[in-house]
This record gives sequence, structure tokens and C-alpha cells, in this order.
Amino acid sequence: MNRPIAGLMMRQKITMMVNRYRITPLFPDGSEGPLIAFAQQKRLKLREEVAFFTDESKTRIAFSFKSRNIIDMAATTDVLDAEGRPIGVFRKDAARSLLNSTWYLEGPGVQATGRERSQKVAVVRRFGGMLPIVGDLLDLVPWQFHFDFVNPAGETVFVSERQRKVRDEYRLLLPVFGQGRQLDWRLGAAMGVALDAFQGR
Repeated sequence: MNRPIAGLMMRQKITMMVNRYRITPLFPDGSEGPLIAFAQQKRLKLREEVAFFTDESKTRIAFSFKSRNIIDMAATTDVLDAEGRPIGVFRKDAARSLLNSTWYLEGPGVQATGRERSQKVAVVRRFGGMLPIVGDLLDLVPWQFHFDFVNPAGETVFVSERQRKVRDEYRLLLPVFGQGRQLDWRLGAAMGVALDAFQGR
């Protein structure tokens, strides 16, 4: 992608056995570009593996991610380019996620910890479902859960914001940090899909 971007828009389409994601670029002037990646995640797999294609014809892989182990709460997942070379890794911190979902993200020159922005939303989503009737009502709520990923210097390197819509739609922001650096958009897209697909675990 030759034109600088400020982030990505990710829209999900849910089907019976597959989650599909359309990813488009967001430019600094607020405009949105054409499709740059199309991903699908098959459910009920023992090891998570998601391919991101260049378009909806699914003829050419742009990048992918794959968990190293059979699914567990803290499996490390590798993000790979079209030739299978590493772009970065991410993993969930199972213990810290009991009260607030916590993720670790690493890429070239980047190490960041991501957490849900609202502790209140995190707690209600987890424990409200245990109450009779309340849990059924909460299932109907299109939660606006947001994640902020911050590096050891306190700089925000990635943001995932769920939009207030019934269909899952996310703004994935890629702020400039440090000496003019920016997270690889492919790593941001992979992390965005994982935050949606794995969040119930």
C-alpha cells in the first residue's frame, strides 16, 4: 500500500460455520479506501488458523495467522506474510483476562500490551451473564468494547474500537509513535480479527 493510512475498517459477516471479515484502509483525511484484505475464520477448529486474501475471490493469500498449539487460553499465535515469513506474534494473558481481557502483541520494533478500555464493561460482560434473565438480555447488547495497546514507553501503538452497530464493525487505528514508526497494518488486521473471534474464550 503506497498511500499512508491512519487505520483500518473491519466489517464482519457471520455465517453458519465461518466468520468473514472485510478490511479496508482508513486515510488521515477520514476517507475509506477499497478492500485490501478478506479473511475467513472457520469455527470449531482445534488450532486457530486464519488466511487473509487479497480479495473476496480468495485466489491469493496476502498474509495469515496460526496458533502454535491446540487452542488454549494463552496460545501464542504467529502472524505470517504471504511467503510464510514472520510478521509478529500475539497471545492472550489468561490470568489477567479473568477481570479485564489482556493481550500481548509483538512485531519488528514493537512490544505492546492491550487491555479493554472500560473495566466496567469488562466486568459486566463477564459476570452479568451468570444472572438469570439478565444474561439473556446481555446477549442482545452490541457491546462497545474497545482495546488500547500501549508500549513500555506509554505510547499507544494500536487501538480497536467496536462501533455501535448490530453487525460487528471495528475501527482499527494505527497511530504513529516513537520516531515516526507505525504498526504493520497486517499485524493490526490480524490482531483485530483475533480480538473479535477469540473474545468469548
